[in-house]
Amino acid sequence: MKVIQNILGKIFAVYAALVFVATMLVVFIPILIISFLPEPARARALHPVFRVWMGVYMPLVFCPVFRKGKHHFKKGENYVVVINHNSLLDIPISSPWIPGPNKTLAKAEMARIPLFGVIYKAGSILVDRKNESSRRGSFGKMHDTLMSGINLCLYPEGTRNKSSQPMQPFFDGAFTTAVKAQKPVIPGVIFNTGKVLPAKKTFWMRPMPVHIHFLAPIPTAGLTTNDVPALKAQVHSIMESYYIQHNKR
Repeated sequence: MKVIQNILGKIFAVYAALVFVATMLVVFIPILIISFLPEPARARALHPVFRVWMGVYMPLVFCPVFRKGKHHFKKGENYVVVINHNSLLDIPISSPWIPGPNKTLAKAEMARIPLFGVIYKAGSILVDRKNESSRRGSFGKMHDTLMSGINLCLYPEGTRNKSSQPMQPFFDGAFTTAVKAQKPVIPGVIFNTGKVLPAKKTFWMRPMPVHIHFLAPIPTAGLTTNDVPALKAQVHSIMESYYIQHNKR
């Protein structure tokens, strides 16, 4: 049975990859044109394109996305949205389904991929994690993004969760950024992406509905960097408890 499942998963992964490339080619020219716009106009123009693209792609690969908690995003406000990270599928799920334009922190090396790299770079703040100057500069760019009224979409676990725990420990970066900008943090919890596209399997995928739930915002007004550890612990506890309570095995 496992052999059959492995074969079927690889066949489905080929199908999903072909559909991804085909749909990417359709949106490539509009995104290329938009990429020449200055920020924040670029982020505002890109978001509906990404939403339409993934809104078509995900049903085509039989992984419809269901969103909950949109009402937590108030008009005229922007947020640091922190999301759990189980799969490469998390980024195309989270960013388009965040209400309103947003940017995410992304690995600089991914921008070198032909065609896809243009799209990746257009919607991201790139960082070379091996370069101290690049890491420091990324904090300034994230702050500028928030000050321009654009949401930030960050994954505080840093890397995909390959452990047996519901969530890995969080890094400080997202919370330090939120505190310095005095912007609320909105926890976002994704379900099933680790089952659809598991981190521990190579080129294997299966169809399944995925869900993203946005939880109530946590204010940072009046907090200082001394409060970052407590804020980080609070958000981790909320997200982990919610994930355990609502994750269907």
